[in-house]
Amino acid sequence: MRHLLFRYLFLCCLCCGLGKIFAAGKVVSWQVPKGVELNDDFTVRIRPAEKTNWVSVPAYLVNVDEVRGTKHHVEHASMATFDFSEKVEIAVTYNKGKIDSARVRPLSYDIPFTIEGNTLQFSLEKPANLSVEVNGDIFHNLHLFANPLDTFKVDKKNPDLIYFGPGIHRFEGGEFRIPSGKTVYVAGGSVMMGRMLIENVHDVKLLGRGIIDPSVKMGIRIANSRNVYVEGLMATQCATGGSDSVTIRNVKVISYFGWGDGMNVFSSRNVLFDRVFCRTSDDCTTVYGTRLGFEGPSSNITMQNSTLWADVAHPIFIGIHGNVDKPEILENLNYVNIDILDHKEKQLNYQGCLAINAGDENLIRNVRFEDIRIENFRQGQLVNLRIFFNEKYCKAPGRGIENVVFKNVSYTGNRAEISVIEGYDAQRKVRNIRFENLRINGQIISDDMPGKPKWYHTGDMARIYVGPHVEGVSFLNTFEK
Repeated sequence: MRHLLFRYLFLCCLCCGLGKIFAAGKVVSWQVPKGVELNDDFTVRIRPAEKTNWVSVPAYLVNVDEVRGTKHHVEHASMATFDFSEKVEIAVTYNKGKIDSARVRPLSYDIPFTIEGNTLQFSLEKPANLSVEVNGDIFHNLHLFANPLDTFKVDKKNPDLIYFGPGIHRFEGGEFRIPSGKTVYVAGGSVMMGRMLIENVHDVKLLGRGIIDPSVKMGIRIANSRNVYVEGLMATQCATGGSDSVTIRNVKVISYFGWGDGMNVFSSRNVLFDRVFCRTSDDCTTVYGTRLGFEGPSSNITMQNSTLWADVAHPIFIGIHGNVDKPEILENLNYVNIDILDHKEKQLNYQGCLAINAGDENLIRNVRFEDIRIENFRQGQLVNLRIFFNEKYCKAPGRGIENVVFKNVSYTGNRAEISVIEGYDAQRKVRNIRFENLRINGQIISDDMPGKPKWYHTGDMARIYVGPHVEGVSFLNTFEK
């Protein structure tokens, strides 16, 4: 194994450029390796607050997916990334013309900005994963990832550290397998041309500020492993299957290809996503049981402090896949402090920003959605809770959905179609669903609203249909108590 590692590292060093890290006070950015594609739509500059010297931050080319009718089109957006501490000023110049309008999202951050000519300027006091959009264009935007300072200390004498410095790194077979007990550090200014595989191992860390091959599917794959920590990197996808005790922190995924799910969970336990960003060409994040060779239920999954953007399908999707021969339970699933920037799905059977679809004899229970802010998505539903049989993906309907809490969920917009809560039959029900302080365009939806029948709640353009085989749905306004 040690011989194999040295061989990999030797090959990588041959392929590396001499990229340098540069810094200005409390701001750090990195040069782009020669041969990596940039996008000149935007010029990005940063500086510590009240300093005079600006530092240029390169804008990489990233691909995103735009659906027009039934056709998928690859569009070229931009991505810039840097580290900082304390307050930083940011200037974004739009090189394609005049700025008539602009947004810095998530809108809940309420970041003030000024526009002078074709330059937008604002400041940050804490890390954030942002989208800067000019003239309403969401497909040629700037993804701006402002990280905390990286405090990892590289000790090249440490035999358990595998270090990849700035530059382009290539691997035999297009993938690098991380052994047990190793820490892999991918420095800022590095691009890994191949997948990073964490498979059948334990006690592994994958860290840094580098980029995992933006052209490859499943850039980071975690499979049948335990005690895994991934932090700070960017990739197209980062899935977890058959694993236990996994933390994924400040990882960004942007996909553009078919079935480009972002952060799937299959048959895993004790998985934490913290401060992640997902912009995807399919579901942003999912929790399933048995699927794709992984067997068993999933439990204790948390996503928090994160931003989701589904160019296609669901931002959050739970439950469709399992094992009909050995029914499974998906439980203790938590989604807390999340901004959903978009949801676009024309097929009614695949809609829902917050979707639980129980299939394959799954029982789904103890799910919490709390402090979730949903912006004016393009097409879809706010909520979809169904026990159903989708012959394309399931062999049977699910067994039930129980104990789901929606607390302090808000939607601001006018494009939400009718949301659905529906069971399957008298034995396969949806039970105990509580909406607490559901806010639609500023209005809290509650059971005591005048003129609102129990099966049909409306607030402006957002509606929730409660269908058959459903028990115990309540809409509460606790702010008035």
